[in-house]
This record gives sequence, structure tokens and C-alpha cells, in this order.
Amino acid sequence: MFDYEILRLIWWAILGVLLMGFAITDGFDMGAMFLMPLIGRSDAERRIIINTVGPVWEGNQVWLILGGGAIFAAWPYLYAVAFSGFYLAMFVVLCSLILRPVGFKFRSKMPGSSWRTIWDWCLFIGGTVPPVIFGVAFGNALQGVPFVFDETLRMTYQGTLFGLLNPFALLCGAISLGMFVAQGASWLAVKIEGVVERRARMASVISIIVVLVLFAIGGFWAAQGIEGYRFISVVNPNGPSNPMLKEVTRMAGVWMDNYGRLPASMLVPALAFLGGAMALMGVAVRKPLMSFIGTSLLQIGVIGTAGVSMFPFLLPSSADPNASLTVWDASSSRNTLITMTIVTVVFLPVVLVYTSWVYYVLRGKVTTELVKQNDNSY
Repeated sequence: MFDYEILRLIWWAILGVLLMGFAITDGFDMGAMFLMPLIGRSDAERRIIINTVGPVWEGNQVWLILGGGAIFAAWPYLYAVAFSGFYLAMFVVLCSLILRPVGFKFRSKMPGSSWRTIWDWCLFIGGTVPPVIFGVAFGNALQGVPFVFDETLRMTYQGTLFGLLNPFALLCGAISLGMFVAQGASWLAVKIEGVVERRARMASVISIIVVLVLFAIGGFWAAQGIEGYRFISVVNPNGPSNPMLKEVTRMAGVWMDNYGRLPASMLVPALAFLGGAMALMGVAVRKPLMSFIGTSLLQIGVIGTAGVSMFPFLLPSSADPNASLTVWDASSSRNTLITMTIVTVVFLPVVLVYTSWVYYVLRGKVTTELVKQNDNSY
């Protein structure tokens, strides 16, 4: 269990689980805020939409914090490169996330329509910008990020903010936003009744179809037009955490290698299409919970596909492929990973239990009467 290779694999899997947890939970509240000014035609309808996520959005962001903490502690090289190279992009994400708590807090402090409209659009920005930038980051990771290490392993990032906005990365940003919108629309269908629910179901259908089409395009693009990364030297999975002790080459279509070596891994992208089909069926048969589960599986499949395609690479370097960060050479020490694993085994179930209890307590529909009767609602 405490073999260094196994520990690295465990923390690669945990990082994926945390990203999926963030996409599923924070995905529905960001997606709902994207949809709020679009399908909420009156102040009452918008208040209903906001109140479906108001009690839980802060807890959902725990997954984002856990993900950042896991990268910092388990993958220090990845943390250093990503948070330095993507610094300006992360700053934009931070600014948009700041709009969320102030928007929730101040929107209903005054009754004026102009006042509330301003905060509605702040919430819209807070629900739109993060998923787009996260998707753009994934798109750049698949292509490689321009960073190098010197002889002392000091990292230098050679890219720019606008350099991140290339066509493939923007496609990934659109996929990410579409997933969040589909998740948010499915959540609203679970929590709301009446005309807003019907609009949410329609938004769910549109966003799911868009995501599946873009995902298929992205897969074809990655297979045919994007250069992947491959080892050309033998790598020791139990070796030291030094990214410069290997040789890597770039080649078109290499991101498909793992599917050839392990055909069962094709089930991961298949899960995205299965989840999308399940979500569409849920809309057709008026089973909103089924649709929500389907969009959750869609997100798991899309994120899992990126992870499986790149494995064992975490963040390739387009400037110096040999400096690419991998599961085998970018982790913390063995003792650190052992300690983190024990802590995770103890406390992660606690987080899951109390999170499940919160959602159980807050189950049920949010109605116009409920919002009007509760002065403390958003």
C-alpha cells in the first residue's frame, strides 16, 4: 500500500476525484447562476433560482479548495508551474469568484430593480468565467504549456495570458461551460416547479447536445491535430521527483496511446455519451433526478477522458518536452504522501457524510410562496 508508485497513483486518482467533485457540485451552482438572468424573466423567478443554490454554494466550493490544497501538498511542481504560469488567468478567476459572495449577500438588501439587476449580472459573471478558464487551462495542458527548468530546477514560464486563448483551448472552455450549464439546468429542474422548470429543461437539452457535439469534435481534434507527449527513455515509477531525469518527444495522435494499451479505458469517454443520453432521457420522461445523475456522469466522463488520455503526464512542457511534469517525477516525498493518504482516509468520509446530510435536510422544491414567506431568503 505504501509503495511509492502506488501512492503516486492514489494521489493522481484523488486529484481526479476532487476535480470531478468540484465539477458536479460547484458546477450546478455556477451553471444555475449562468442561467439565472436568462431563464428568470422576473425578480420572483430569479429569487427562486438563487435560493436553490444559496444555502449550499459555499459548501460546494470546498471541493475547489481541497483540489488546490491537494495540488500544493501532493504535486508541488504542478502547483508551482500552474499557479505561476497561469497567474493572470487565476487572478481573473479569483475576481469572478469574489463577485459570488457579495452578489448573494447584497442582491436583496434593496428592492430596486436596477440594484438587483447589477448583482444578477455579477452572479452571472461569477458563474461563467471560472468554468471557461478552467476549461481553457485543460485545453492548454493537453497541448503543453511553455515552461522550462534550469539546472537548479527553477521554473521559467515563457507564455502570455493571451497565448492561452488558442482555438483548441477555447473549444475546451466552451465544453467546460456547457457541462456546468447542463448541470445547473438539471439541478434547477430538480428544485423548481412551473414555467421556470420548463425553461430549465429546455436549456438542459440544448446544453447537453452542444457539449456532446463539442466533446466529439475535441476528441477528433486531439487524435488528429494535437501533438501529444510520449516517453523515449525508461522511467522509474519509484524514482526521485526530478522532472529533468527523462526524455520526452512530441508526436501527433499520441494522446490515443493509452486507449490502445488498455482498451477498457474506452469506457471513460463512453461514459460521457452514456451520461448525456441518460440526461436527455430524463428530460424526455420528466425525471429530473435522472437527468441530474446523467449530467454528473457526463462531467465525470469528460474529465476522466482528459486524465486517461494524458496519463502519466500531468502538465507537459511545449518549450522543453523533457521538463514535462508526470505522475512519476512531480510528486511530494513518499512520507508526505503516506501522511496525506492517512488523513484523507480519516477525514474524507466525514466530509462526504455531512455534505450528504446537508443536502438531505435541504431536499424539496423551492417555490414562490416559500421565498416570499422567508424574509431571510436571497
